[in-house]
Amino acid sequence: MSRQMTSLIIARVHELALKGQNRPFFKRALYENLRYALRDLPVSRLQERALRYIIRLEDSSVWPEVAERLRWVFGVANFSLGLETALTVEAMQQGLAELLERQGPPPGSFRIRVKRTNKAFPLTSPELERELGRFVQRRTGAPVNLTRPDVTYQVEVLYDRALVSGESLPGPGGLPMGVSGRVVALLSGGYDSPVAAYRLMKRGCFVTFVHFHAYPYVRPISIEKVVELARHLSRYQPPYNRLVIVPIGDAQREIALAAEASLRVVLYRRLMLRLATEIAREEGAGAIVTGESLGQVASQTLENMRAIGAVTDLPLLRPLVGNNKDEIIAEAVRIGTERVSRIPDDDCCTVFVPLHPATRVTTEQAEAAERAYDVAALVERCLARRTVYEGDPFRWDPLAALAAATA
Repeated sequence: MSRQMTSLIIARVHELALKGQNRPFFKRALYENLRYALRDLPVSRLQERALRYIIRLEDSSVWPEVAERLRWVFGVANFSLGLETALTVEAMQQGLAELLERQGPPPGSFRIRVKRTNKAFPLTSPELERELGRFVQRRTGAPVNLTRPDVTYQVEVLYDRALVSGESLPGPGGLPMGVSGRVVALLSGGYDSPVAAYRLMKRGCFVTFVHFHAYPYVRPISIEKVVELARHLSRYQPPYNRLVIVPIGDAQREIALAAEASLRVVLYRRLMLRLATEIAREEGAGAIVTGESLGQVASQTLENMRAIGAVTDLPLLRPLVGNNKDEIIAEAVRIGTERVSRIPDDDCCTVFVPLHPATRVTTEQAEAAERAYDVAALVERCLARRTVYEGDPFRWDPLAALAAATA
């Protein structure tokens, strides 16, 4: 066999292929995100070819670390470790032979999948699959299974080279981070809001996280949970991480003393949305994201959601509105936030909550109740005591927010 070929990783995209004249913008964003993700690893070159990103490794031993980081780069549909060969059947066979030497023979059955970007290649995709499949079968003795193989080897025929790779690993998919602007996401310690924030990140949005808490009227554990959740989600959007923590316990107490008990939950939520709107304007965000799911709790009826949303002129995005709790928890497990969300805590909306909250509050009722207290002053006081975390999320200290809440 000739000299050993250079290892490379082939990262493939999905949605970018559907873009038209804006495709260069999306490709550049993904290129920059990949470059940042791999910035301190021995990668000699990152190149985009035919909607594939080819990552050349100086040291193949870093493959596990590269694979872990690619799992967090939105826009990557899947990726695999492979080799580059010349545009001949013999060179592709040599590439497969070296891949088998490095990774071992198939543990069971296998198949070959060929994709030809270069339609001028003399063999069709099925013909090349059969030719290469016979080669691997002769070399390993492994059986071919075209429907449910244990391993799929991929051969991608480009215009000036071929890429030979083993089993692909899934990426997160979606759109590259940053192509859709910035949003503010309300983040509690529960299951719903981290999943809602994740969905907007997957659509290419930078997310500023905002958390409202009622310490010292409740335990501070929700703050600790939110910092940990923001750390986890921030892996998708380095280095653009921001978390704003706002104490609203005193404001909730003032509302509880001034307003009818059954309206409190809606009034609390209207206060939060006003605060989020002010923060969004400061952040240059184009929308606010919540984890609301229709009918899940008293504040999430159509009537109450309308009364709450009336206080902002920004788009109010509710990506979970049609999901039930089981579906949301299943997604939380998949994205890795469930382990933190399941820890019991005290949500700020549980402070001064009546036994029977109203489920059909009108905007007019809410506005009438708010005349009993100075809404603008409450917003100003809450924002004055906020804590802003930015930069490296693993340096964020929850104690800073506690200190600000009791100052």
